[in-house]
Amino acid sequence: MSDGKTGLPLRLRALRRAVRRRAASIVAALALPLAAVGAVIAFRSLGPALCAGYAMAAVLIGAALTQRRLRIYDERWLLRRLNATVPACDDSAELLLDGSESGLPALQRARLQARLQQIALPELRPVYPRRALALAWAGAAVLSAAVIGGPPLWRQVVHEVALAEAPPAAGGMLREVSLRVAPPSYTRLATRAENSLDAKVPEGSMLAFALTLRGEPTSAALLFHDGTRLELHRDGAVWRGERVLQSSTLYRLQLDGADAAAFGPAGAADRPFRLEVIPDRAPEVIVRTPDHTLNVLKAAQKNWDLVFEANDDYGLAKAELSITLAEGSGENIKATQRTLILQGDGDAHHRIYRETLELASLGFAQGDDLVVRLSVTDNRPGQPNVAQSASFILRWPAQAEAAGSGMEGLVQKTLPAYFASERQIIIDSEALLAERGRLAATRFESRSDELGVEQKTLRLRYGEFLGEESEHSAEHDDDTVPTSKGFGDAGNITSEYGHMHDRPEAATLLDPDTRRILKAALNEMWQAELHLRQADPGQALPYEYKALEYIKQVQQAERIYLARAGVQLPQADPNRRLTGDRRDLSDRAVTAGTPPPDDSPIAAIWHSLQDGGTPDWSRLDNWVREHQNTLPDALGLVAAADRVQRDPACARCRAELTGLLWPLLPAPGTALQPRRLPDAAGTAYLQALAAPSP
Repeated sequence: MSDGKTGLPLRLRALRRAVRRRAASIVAALALPLAAVGAVIAFRSLGPALCAGYAMAAVLIGAALTQRRLRIYDERWLLRRLNATVPACDDSAELLLDGSESGLPALQRARLQARLQQIALPELRPVYPRRALALAWAGAAVLSAAVIGGPPLWRQVVHEVALAEAPPAAGGMLREVSLRVAPPSYTRLATRAENSLDAKVPEGSMLAFALTLRGEPTSAALLFHDGTRLELHRDGAVWRGERVLQSSTLYRLQLDGADAAAFGPAGAADRPFRLEVIPDRAPEVIVRTPDHTLNVLKAAQKNWDLVFEANDDYGLAKAELSITLAEGSGENIKATQRTLILQGDGDAHHRIYRETLELASLGFAQGDDLVVRLSVTDNRPGQPNVAQSASFILRWPAQAEAAGSGMEGLVQKTLPAYFASERQIIIDSEALLAERGRLAATRFESRSDELGVEQKTLRLRYGEFLGEESEHSAEHDDDTVPTSKGFGDAGNITSEYGHMHDRPEAATLLDPDTRRILKAALNEMWQAELHLRQADPGQALPYEYKALEYIKQVQQAERIYLARAGVQLPQADPNRRLTGDRRDLSDRAVTAGTPPPDDSPIAAIWHSLQDGGTPDWSRLDNWVREHQNTLPDALGLVAAADRVQRDPACARCRAELTGLLWPLLPAPGTALQPRRLPDAAGTAYLQALAAPSP
C-alpha cells in the first residue's frame, strides 16, 4: 500500500532503504582499513596530540564520500531497476510518481500498486566486493604492523628538523648561532633574528653576529672572500661582531688565530656561509595616459592630459616632469626645457601622478613638438635610484610648404623631411626598452622587428642619395620609373640616357665630404637594423645615436649643389684584356677579423682544470671581484672554486667548476688558422697515400 495517491509504496521504500544501507556498508568496509593505516602512521609520526585531529578529519571525509555515493540510489534509480527486472511493471513504474488523478495514467498507477502488493520484489542490494575488501584489509594489516614495530617516527622527524635548522658546525665548535639583521631605516623593515649563518638581507643592513662555541678558543674571526675579516670579541660565553653588508659575499668562521692570508685556510669551516644582498630596486614607472609615444594634436585641443603611475619596494621620493618644447623642423630645432615637481596620490610605495598641460601657456605653436618625460627617485639616502619613463611627444603638424621654382635642378636641401625619422626610431627604441618587463617575449620581439623594418626603410632612402638604390628599387617598384621592353617606353629612355642613381659613380647629388659622412650614417643604420631584427634594441641604440650624430654634421652646410660633370673613371688598357697579365696588380687582403685581446683568466683556468692541473686561484679571485656585478652567480663560482682548492682530487667538484666556467669563456676569434703539421701517425698515413701502388 501507499500512504497517498502518488509516491512509492511502503514495500518499495523499505527496499530502497536496504539498498542504501548495503552501499554505505561497502564504502565503510573499504575506507576503514585505509583510515586505520593513516591513524597508525599519524600516531607514530605526529604524536598523540595531533592524531585526534587526524581522526576527526578522516571521519568527516568518510561521511562526505558516503553521502556522495548514496546520491545515486534515489527514487528514479529504483523505478528504472523495477522496469528492468519486474515484467509486471509494464515499463510503467515511473507512473507511481505521476500526479494525474484521472485518465489512463491514474488507471495504470492503480494497477501497478495492486500488483506490487502481491509479487515478490527483486534483490537490488549491491554485492559485497569480497576480493577488494580482502586486499584492503590485508594490506592495512601489513602496513600497520610495519609501522607499529618500528620506533616512534615523530621523534625522529622532530630530531631531524632540529638538525636541519641547526647552523653548520665549524669543526664541531659551534653550539648556538644568532644573526641579528637590522635593515636600513629608510626601508621601514623590522629587525629580525636568524639562527643560521646563511641569510638573505636587504642592501646596507647591519649584521650582528652572536656565536656560542664549544671549547675555549683563544680567538675567533669571520673571514670574507674579498680578503676582509671581522674580528669577534668575547662577551662572556658569546663571541660578538657587527658589519654593514653592501654586497653579497661568502665567509667562514676562523678559530684560534689560524692563517687568514687566503680565503679558506686550515682551521676554517669546511663549507663557506653565504650572505646574499637584496638590492634596492629602482622605481617602476608606468604611463597610463597617453597610450602612444607619438601623439598628433587634435582639432581644438587646448590641453594635454598626462597620467603616470610609480611603484617602489621601499618608498618613493621626488617626481619631476621634464617638458621640452622643440621649435623648428627636421633636425634643426631649437629646444627649451622646463621641469615641474609633481605631487602624487597614494602611499609611499605606490603613487599616481596626474598633470594637465596648458598648451598655450607653454608657447606650443604650429610645427612644434612637445616632449615630456617623468623621472622618479626613491627614498634611498645618498645616491637614490632613479627611473625614467619613455619620452612622449605631442606634435603639431607643420603646414605643407609650397613647391619652389627656378633652382630645383641646381639646389637640393640638405635634409629631406623623412630624414628626421632617425630621431623617432631612437624614441621608439627607448620606449620599447622601458616596456620590456611588461611585454610578452613574442610581443617584444615583434615590436623590435618592426623597428628594424623601419630602420631598413630609412637606410634605403638614404641610399637613394648615395647611389645605392638597387635594393630599395627591387622592393619598391612603385617608387621608381617603370621599365618596359617596348620601343619608346619612358623607362627605357630613362635607363638609356637618364641619370641613374643606382650606380654609385654616377650619383652626383652630394659632394665628396657629405657622401663620406652619409655613408658612415648608413653603416651605423645597418648595425642598428641588425640588432633590432635580433630583438636587441639596447645594442641598437648606440648605433642609432651615432647615425643621428652624422646627420647633424651634414647640417653644417646650408645647401648642396649638383655637380655639372660625372666622376672620371680610370681608363682600362684594352691590350691586357683577357690576357691574364697581372703586372702591377695585387689581390685585396681578405682576412677574418680577430677579437681584441682579452685579459680574462677563464680560458686558462678552464684548460687547467680539464688537464688536471692547478689553476691560478688568486687571478680567478681578483677577476671575480672585478666582474662581480656582471656575473650570473659570482658567489656560486667562488664557492665552487673554494671546494676544488680544499679538495683538488674531487672529480665532482672539478666538473661543477668547469660547468660554471664554460658560459664565461671568451668567444673564439674568427681569424683563419693555419693548418697544423701532422703528427707521426698522420705523416705515415700521408706517405702511404703518396706511395706508388704495387
